[in-house]
Order: sequence, then C-alpha cells, then structure tokens
Amino acid sequence: MTTHRDGPLDHKLAALETAARLGEGRLSEEALATARHVVERAGERRRLSADHTVVGFFGATGSGKSSLFNAVTGHPLARAAATRPTTSEPLAAVWGAEGSEPLLDWLEVSHRHQLDGPAAGAEPSGPWSRLLRQRWGRPRERQGGRTTSRQGDQPGGLILLDLPDFDSIAVRHREIVTRLAGQVDVLVWVVDPQKYADAALHREFLEPLAAHRGVTLVVLNQIDRLAEADVETVTASLQGILAQDGLARVPVYPASASTGAGLEPLRSAIAEVAARRSAVSERLLSDVRTAARALGAGDAGGVPAGVGTGDEARLVDALTEAAGVNTVVRAVQRSYRLEGGRRTGWPLIRWATRLRQDPLRRLGLRRGDDPRRGMNRAPGTASDDPRLHRSSLPERSPAQRAQADGALRAFAEATGAGAPDTWRSSIRRAARSHANTLPDELDQAITSTDLAAGKGSWWWHVVNLLQWLALVAVLAGLAWLGVLALAGYLQFEVPPAPDVEGFPIPTLLVFGGLAFGLLLALVMAPLVRLGARNRARRARRRLRAAVSAVARQRVAEPVTEEIERYGAFREALAAASGRH
Repeated sequence: MTTHRDGPLDHKLAALETAARLGEGRLSEEALATARHVVERAGERRRLSADHTVVGFFGATGSGKSSLFNAVTGHPLARAAATRPTTSEPLAAVWGAEGSEPLLDWLEVSHRHQLDGPAAGAEPSGPWSRLLRQRWGRPRERQGGRTTSRQGDQPGGLILLDLPDFDSIAVRHREIVTRLAGQVDVLVWVVDPQKYADAALHREFLEPLAAHRGVTLVVLNQIDRLAEADVETVTASLQGILAQDGLARVPVYPASASTGAGLEPLRSAIAEVAARRSAVSERLLSDVRTAARALGAGDAGGVPAGVGTGDEARLVDALTEAAGVNTVVRAVQRSYRLEGGRRTGWPLIRWATRLRQDPLRRLGLRRGDDPRRGMNRAPGTASDDPRLHRSSLPERSPAQRAQADGALRAFAEATGAGAPDTWRSSIRRAARSHANTLPDELDQAITSTDLAAGKGSWWWHVVNLLQWLALVAVLAGLAWLGVLALAGYLQFEVPPAPDVEGFPIPTLLVFGGLAFGLLLALVMAPLVRLGARNRARRARRRLRAAVSAVARQRVAEPVTEEIERYGAFREALAAASGRH
C-alpha cells in the first residue's frame, strides 16, 4: 500500500476540517456532515493505493455502457444487453493488481478481473498501449518471496469499473451508482444519441458533480446509429447541454462500441489521466471545493461590524439602568445625608434621625452589616462576602427586564451587522449566552462595589467636636445657673456670677452654645448635601465600572469570540476553496 501526500491537498483538507469544526452548531448539519465525510473519505482514499487510478463507467439503461467497457478493455468481461440492465454489481478490470485489493475492498467491488497487457485492437503505438506495456513490460524482482517491480520503473496502475445503470428500477443499483460516483477518481458518463438529454442524468448527477469537471469525461456512444453528418450536430447539442450543467470544458468523445470508432481517443484520454497519476488529488480537491461551497452557502462574504466602543457604552448604559443602579445611587446620596446629619447636627436632636433607617442598610448594601440582624460585623467575615448574599433591591420590573433584553438584542444586531444570517443568529445567541444568570451577576457586582457606606468626610469630625463643645458649654452654663438658683433658694450667700458687658457668663454659655450649635448645623446642611452629591457621583462611576466589567465578560467577550470564530471560519473556508 502506498500513501501519497500532496501539500496543497493536505492544506485544503485541513482547512475544510477546521471550517467544519468552527461551523458546528451554526451551519446546517447536512453541509457539516458532507464536509466531515469528504475529509474522512479523502483520508481513507489516500491511505489506500495512490498508485492506482480508478475510472468508473456510468450510464443509463440502453446506453451501451457495458459494451463500451468491454471494447475499451479489449475483453468481454461485462454482460451487455440493449433493453434491460444486466450489470447488477460493480465489475473491475485491473491492470497492476499489486496493492489494488484494499482499494477495491474499500470500493466494495468484489468482481475483479486482472488483465496483463494492452487491450485487443488498441493501436500499438498509442498512449493506451504504451501505458500498459510500461506497466507490464519492465523487469521485475523478487523480494521476500514476492514479485515486485523496481521502484521508479512503472507508472500507476489502472482500474476500470463497469457500474449498474443509474436509472435502474432496482433501488440497490442506484445506491451503488450514487456511492461510487463519490468514490472513483475519474467519471466517464456514457450516453446514447436517443437519451443524451435525459433530465434525470443531468439534474441528479451531472449538475451536482459540475465541480468535478477536471476528472470527468463524456462519451457519446452508439454513433454508428447516426448518419455521419449528424454525429457532429448531436455532439454539439450534447456539449451545449453540458455547458448549461456547468461542464462547458468537459470533453465529449463520439464513439461506437460496436464498430470501434472513437475508441482510441477515449483510451488515450484515460491513459493520460492514469499516467499523470493526479486524478486522485484532482478528484479530492474537487470534493473539497464542493464541500466548501456548501459550507459557505448563504455567506455573502460580509464582515461583522464587531464590538465598537459606542456599542459597548450603550449596552452598559442600558444594563446600568436595568440593574437598578439609579436606585442605589439615590440610596447612597440619602445615606450620606442621613449620616452627615447625625454627625454634624445638634447632638440633642440627633436621636430623632436614628429613627430613620439607613437606605443602604435597607438595600443590604452596607459593608460589614449582618443582613439578618442589622448589626455590624468585622469586614472580611463570611457575611461580608458579596458572593454569599444578594442585595434587597426591588424586583426588576417588566420594563427593566424588557430594557435589558432589548439592550442585548441591540448590541448583537449592531456588532453582527454585515455577517450572514446564520452567523448573525449565532452572534445573537452568544450575546444572550448568559442572559439567565446576568441579573444575579449584576446584583453581585453591585453588592461587591465599595460604595463607601458608613464612611464620613474628614470635616465631620471637626464639626462633631465643635457641636459637642457647644453642648458642653450649654450644659456648663445650665449647671452654673442651677447652682446659683439652688444657692439663692437655700439663702446661701454666694458671689454674683461674673459677666461680660453686663451679661452673666452662665447665661452666655447657655445661649451662646445653643446659638452656635444650631447655627453650625444650619451652615453644615448645604455642605452635607454637596458632599452627598459628590459621594453619589463617585458611587455611580464605581457601579457603572462594575456593570461594565460584567457586560464585557458575559456579553461583549462571547460576542467577540463568536465574531473571531466567524473570521477564522472564513479564512479556513477561503483556504479550502482555493481563494487564497
């Protein structure tokens, strides 16, 4: 067994296999199965004898196919009849039997005839006779008890197959013809003057095999039944029909098995194909191109737009809205204002603000909070891990869910614009590949974002200290006045309280402390609101960055991978079809 390697064919087969793998789940299973079958069949054919060229004779009932086969071989091997099919099994005429057995087993041809010389009646100096004389006329050596030819002495072997009629009423006959039409290296179609325009032949066989025109021959048999002047007319008519089938350059050989007319040119054509020993590669290359075209059916050659910065930004904007980020931002702003009021307000009325629940705690977004008890835990404990709990954001409304779905569709349509329909569908599926888990992941992104909840501004401590000093002054003044009042009530002689500009210092402490604390609270309120807005802006940026990371990982990256997969598919398809 000889294994032949052809660089371009290896490259194209590998490219076709790659294209089929990349197209899985995206293209029709029929086209993928065809491509995989071509790769598998090519591997099998090349593992078998590459030194033999297999030529199949195909034809309809009454075309004289078997008679022509006998005439070409020069031996009455096949039974012939004019009105009914007589070939029920493939029959092989083999020149150069050595190494042909595995190949014929693969072809499932059990009826074999080994021939040893040029066909009877062939021109002694013609290509056919020279080919077979070279095959059998060289010195042979014995190696290991077996007779072999010296390397380089012989051209390739030749196998001619007589096949059942393709229009036979027997289903098995048609199955054999269809199978071997996909396996032989060279196809010889035999037609007769009466049925050369048969629709079944052209529609079911010649048109689908138009890509194999480099390994196709057509024989107009039984020209002895035509007037000599009509042979050229019928031949021209047949060539016109073949051109419509996509076989414009396929040679047509007028011949007659009965009279032997035209046999020598036909034999010469077969001999030249066998001598070149390229029919195997040519046939497989044709199969690869055909399979590549089937994979690329519907591919207009467009290039997807890809993931643009604007597309991703619009996606993030929509997911930010749908994830409830605005609700969180408002909660951050209200939480800062509430905490700022507690830290900078008049201490004696701060208790009233503690009756109001922190908006972030209500949403479960206070870092270090125990969501079950509303109490603080040390950061880094299990309950502080955002992956272990969800926020208490309101359930997504139908409008928000529709907004998220619409954003995914719009993103997929924008990035996949220009791609063929099948790949645009796969890009849409890629965009929605994590749609079911996306809400939870967005929620976790929000809970894992540091919103600086519970963290105040540095100036809060200064204001808080001043407020407590003002409160101490008030309490000190009230205590002083209380002592003075108690002493007077008990008729103790006490010195009068010192004064400033006529105002007793205890009274100044009370009213001054009250005025300073209240005024400080009023002055700090706008600053707290300003700080709340700044804190909300920072929170929005952080939340949007978190949502953007999820959108990139779960939507943009799968879409990018799918677009890159399509690009690799196009490259492989172009390599398989020979476009570069």
